[in-house]
Amino acid sequence: MSYQITNTYSAANVLNFKTKNVWFVCHGMGYLSRYFLKYFSDLNPEENYLIAPQAQSKYYIPPAFKHVGASWLTKENTKAETENVMRNFDAIFENEQLPDHINLIVVGYSQGVSVAMRYVASRKIKCSQLVLMSGGIPKELEPQDFDFLNTKVTMIYGKDDEYLDDERIKKESRRIRDLFGDQVDIIPFEGPHMVNTDLIQSLL
Repeated sequence: MSYQITNTYSAANVLNFKTKNVWFVCHGMGYLSRYFLKYFSDLNPEENYLIAPQAQSKYYIPPAFKHVGASWLTKENTKAETENVMRNFDAIFENEQLPDHINLIVVGYSQGVSVAMRYVASRKIKCSQLVLMSGGIPKELEPQDFDFLNTKVTMIYGKDDEYLDDERIKKESRRIRDLFGDQVDIIPFEGPHMVNTDLIQSLL
């Protein structure tokens, strides 16, 4: 069964002749896109245009069940749900009509890593940078899925990330190098599972 839905996304700053970079930033589980954009607010607004897609599955966050968060995917019906996310992203890009000369920086944080990587692979997005922050690499992706991509790839994680142990870090580091080879720069930082705003600035 299929049907159409309506969804939102968030954007910040103005896309015009002064814009040098467009950031397509995929939030983690429990976020809303409009709040996720705050982590990128220190970027020069004249040169950086921000787009944050919104995960479609929303829920009340425990224990208070007052604030709303969202999730991209679960292990339930993952293939179909992934295609829904891909079509959501397609609609955003169609709506934005980005100029070809703009540097496109694709960012995934935590759960957002999986949808960011899947989108780049499935739609052959030739971004200027692919930034993967504190998230897992989808198991189905293979090196040939990124044969078209000759760009800088950065993997960032906190040394005190509560979701990572040494074995997981080694596994993900091997996976990312298997996929991208010498294109990868792996940057650990002192801190927990978080968006490191200082490192965002250093990417430019």
